[in-house]
Amino acid sequence: MPLYFSLILLLLISLSIPVSLSSPFSTLSISRLHKETIVCALVSSSFISSTAYDLTCISLPSGETINYSYESSGYGGNSFVQYSALATADDFLCGIQSPPNAKTSMLWWSFEGDPIDPWDNKRVYWGPPLLAISSGDSHVCGLKNESGGSIECWRWPELHIPDDISFKAIAVGGDFVCGITSCGGNIRCFGNKTDVVGREPPGSFIILAAGSHHACAVSTDLMLVCWGSGAPKVDPVPDDLVTLSLGTNITCILTSNGTVKCWGRGAAPPPIVAEKQFVSIEAKGDSVCGVIMGDFSVYCWGSKNFGNSTVYDQILPGTCAPETTCPCKIPGSANYCSDKGYVICQPCKTILRNSKIVIPPPPSASPASSPPIENKSKIKKVVMIAGITVGAALASCAVIVGFVLYKRAKKKEERRTDPDQTVEQPNRPIRGPLQPMVFTFRVLHDATDGFADSNKIGSGGFGTVYWGVLPDGRQAAFKRAHQRRRPHAESAFLSELGHLSRLNHINLVGLLGFCDERSERILVMEHMPHGNLYDQLHRLPPSDSSPLFTSWTNRLRIALDAARGIEYLHSYAVPGIIHRDIKSSNILLDETWTAKVSDFGLSMIRSNAGNGSSSAVSAGTVGYMDPEYYRLQELTEKSDVYSFGVVLLEMITGLKAVFKPGEDEEPCHVAEYVKPILNSGDTERLFDKRVTMKDGREEEAINTVAKLAAQCVRARGKSRPTMKEVVMELEWAVGLCVDSEDEMVEVVLEVEDRGSTMSTMSSMSTHHELE
Repeated sequence: MPLYFSLILLLLISLSIPVSLSSPFSTLSISRLHKETIVCALVSSSFISSTAYDLTCISLPSGETINYSYESSGYGGNSFVQYSALATADDFLCGIQSPPNAKTSMLWWSFEGDPIDPWDNKRVYWGPPLLAISSGDSHVCGLKNESGGSIECWRWPELHIPDDISFKAIAVGGDFVCGITSCGGNIRCFGNKTDVVGREPPGSFIILAAGSHHACAVSTDLMLVCWGSGAPKVDPVPDDLVTLSLGTNITCILTSNGTVKCWGRGAAPPPIVAEKQFVSIEAKGDSVCGVIMGDFSVYCWGSKNFGNSTVYDQILPGTCAPETTCPCKIPGSANYCSDKGYVICQPCKTILRNSKIVIPPPPSASPASSPPIENKSKIKKVVMIAGITVGAALASCAVIVGFVLYKRAKKKEERRTDPDQTVEQPNRPIRGPLQPMVFTFRVLHDATDGFADSNKIGSGGFGTVYWGVLPDGRQAAFKRAHQRRRPHAESAFLSELGHLSRLNHINLVGLLGFCDERSERILVMEHMPHGNLYDQLHRLPPSDSSPLFTSWTNRLRIALDAARGIEYLHSYAVPGIIHRDIKSSNILLDETWTAKVSDFGLSMIRSNAGNGSSSAVSAGTVGYMDPEYYRLQELTEKSDVYSFGVVLLEMITGLKAVFKPGEDEEPCHVAEYVKPILNSGDTERLFDKRVTMKDGREEEAINTVAKLAAQCVRARGKSRPTMKEVVMELEWAVGLCVDSEDEMVEVVLEVEDRGSTMSTMSSMSTHHELE
């Protein structure tokens, strides 16, 4: 027991070392686009209030200024929530909103548009507050605390970071991301930069920064270490610093007295600001910008686009945070924050103990090629002390991690032996393995009254669908293949059977069994009492018993269900699947009005993630088929995104995919009809008048989804969002309509179905589950 408590004490001591003495968020950022340099900042608003700041970007040398609008929030009755931080890469901008006691939202704009549209954004994150944000030349990553300090990078599908590593600081470089681990303070790097990844220096660290080709860190024994390629020679290193910032072949240090020291070609501050004091600095490429203390103006140098001039007269000098979390703050900064009790944090002073940068050799180098060290005996002592400290911390971490892993293993074993336990992924309601039964034709013949016409509930390219009752009393749908179109029916039967037998998700229609007997090909599916979305929207009369007409919130929930099913196909099925025939008639509704995607007869396995799948003949349904897929014969997940965008437009407008605006007018596609109205801003004309708009929150949510649908049906597949982003945006829209984020709201849906009344529990954060 004494040993155990000693280990715990050592762990607490090791964890008490500061994570990073620089701010984990920024209000100033630099981007490069073609021949322009773009400087973005949070600039004092001239029309809202003295503590409000606009997200603004200036493109130099042209001087073009773009103001990015506030995003509707729906929190606390406010119409808008201003941006609290930002991050940029060479071709995009991210704005972060972090309302107090609410979820954090991050919006993404592309700089590639011509002209750049400040209203054309995508929400790439909406969830618990982030611990840090970092961006490099082409990527942005955040540090999440909901799973112990995990790194999440957006639009970087090829990057893989192990789930079992917890981090407390991150830095994104050219094509890599590095983090300081929570346990031990070691540095781990991931990505494609082999001159950085795999060459991480040993030891424990508290400060981390990354540039295009190199990275630098400050160790717990206060030594500066840099590695990678292109790092400029830094000699001598100042004996104190508060933060680091790296570019391409540039290393900059902000010292404790506020002066900036930079190394690299053209990186040194010009004489006009060489002795000025700065609050913070940002470097990117060949550019450096600093926020000057006192007036909080922004001065930039390095790039020929700047001309060594003041870019902004005043900006918000840092991110506002609760005063209790700021060990070092800017005096009087509470006057710049709109929320009471908030101040602007600034980095604290750090004293360095060495005078040179230590550059670790590549892993293959021999021990004789170690970096030059002036006082080897002194360094050995430091390394020995650091080794003992880190070893003790790692030992204590091992005790705790071992205990946690033991508890997890025990829980897994309990779940494995529990027959009622289902297999789930976070926020992905996936049911346990379900083996389809093999039925004889006689059993299915009897279950459907001999496939009587009175039992017929639908038909399609595959065949005819019948309703029936299995011998065990379960109601089911029976898809019987056409006899006359045997080759096509055989292919569709095998495709759907192959896909559904390995897919199991609450938002995908479940396969109960099949019959493959002589010339009969029959699939036995879950019965969907409320039919399909197309019939509910366009064929059946509006009914108070249908959630599609009682509120927009319910309609959005059904859209979210369907989106989750498609997202599962793209991101979680192994291998991934492209549906190829997403349409409203293939979205079915069960007895609780949970939407389920169906009909996998045309689906294809995704080949070579991100490279698309070649298909000799494009397939799909007129009005829903992706024009780019039809034209280029190149299939990707974005083809499903286009089709789902059409479904969203159907749900918003109440119009069919292809419809006639008037009796004497030519047929019109709903996407072409909607686009000019969205551009005009008169979105109310689009909304289905059969559904009553209850309040401003619902209107705000529908406006957001209308914009999302327009993004889904863009002509170029690369410009469309992913299904993961679509799901995230729909979750945000549904959450906007819910009174409380933490309280489950009961929505009672009176459904007359064979004389019975059923109710469902719906929540913005959980899927529909039937007890």
